[in-house]
Amino acid sequence: MTALLALLLGVAVLTGHTLINATRWLRRPHRPPAEVTEPVAVLLPLRDEAERVAPCLRALLDQRGVPGLRVVVLDDGSTDGTADVVRAVAGDDPRVTLLTGATPPAGWLGKPYACWQLATRADPAATALVFVDADVVLEPDAVAAAVTELRAAGVTLLSPYPRIVTATAADRLVQPLLQWLWLTFLPLAAMERSRRPSLAAAGGQFLALDRAGYLRAGGHAAVADRVLEDIELARAVKRAGGRIALADGSRLAACRMYENWPQLRDGYTKSLWATFGHPGAAAAVVGLLLLLYTAPPLLAVGALAAGAPGAALVAAGAYLLGVAGRVVTARATGGRWWPDALTHPVSVVVLGWLTLRSYHLRKRRRLFWRGRPVS
Repeated sequence: MTALLALLLGVAVLTGHTLINATRWLRRPHRPPAEVTEPVAVLLPLRDEAERVAPCLRALLDQRGVPGLRVVVLDDGSTDGTADVVRAVAGDDPRVTLLTGATPPAGWLGKPYACWQLATRADPAATALVFVDADVVLEPDAVAAAVTELRAAGVTLLSPYPRIVTATAADRLVQPLLQWLWLTFLPLAAMERSRRPSLAAAGGQFLALDRAGYLRAGGHAAVADRVLEDIELARAVKRAGGRIALADGSRLAACRMYENWPQLRDGYTKSLWATFGHPGAAAAVVGLLLLLYTAPPLLAVGALAAGAPGAALVAAGAYLLGVAGRVVTARATGGRWWPDALTHPVSVVVLGWLTLRSYHLRKRRRLFWRGRPVS
């Protein structure tokens, strides 16, 4: 019973931290009261995105409140006619510039090199850079709100996390864990104040940066070979003396990251090994998550079967507190909580399997993404 009570207390503390982050420390950019007067460059890297780029680009061209907006698009070796779709959508709009990307040189991964080409070839007058992925659709005030919050917060990098669109059972099992993990385990207020690079998080789908601070940190050249280039960029900003901030961007942007289970599986597989680092650290973290969030419902059933209702009640309480953390996260980030939160123990099991798969394929040098080796 003592061990069960300790388990209940651990989950309660973490769920309490989730609630504090969500209600007190999570930034929520809104439509700014005035236009953004500084020139802004929106940077859009594309590789084989013909089927997804049109809604993204149309949303960028519909942005308001940013008179100095320029959109720079880079076609990174696409073979599916992505550049033709960009030309069809943009027409002769003078705000759009379409670039042809070069092959990544030795030591570079594809995404960082595409972003670096965009940043270095954008209008030199632009003082703010906004990176957007092709699977993101922005609301009309999103860029203005992000840049306004960037300046109001006094940070170098702002990561307004989009609302993650979930359309399949696999989506609903795995995708909500992204926001849940950083709301549960990352102290947002301390992250903003601390200069420790290890205390950092960011989502590359939608990033706003001060250009001078970005260049001071070395930009994407500083993270050329990093799979998680967004988090590593945030760390580079901190190492250069800048500050970073996370924000709820669910009212500003929506993102459908993967279309099906194979894409989702392979997308997580390519990067989870980089999230945890040493396999021993991954095993410890996954083991702790399984203990805290997957074991309680199993223990509750086992205790009932053994005729120990008190133990079953404590274990069920731990399970419900874990579910409550998912509910808080969903409500704070525009996600769906019913009935998805109830399957949280299964979500953690799937995350553990994806992590194991990531290390296994990396060891065998079989990690690829968009036709390029990842490691």
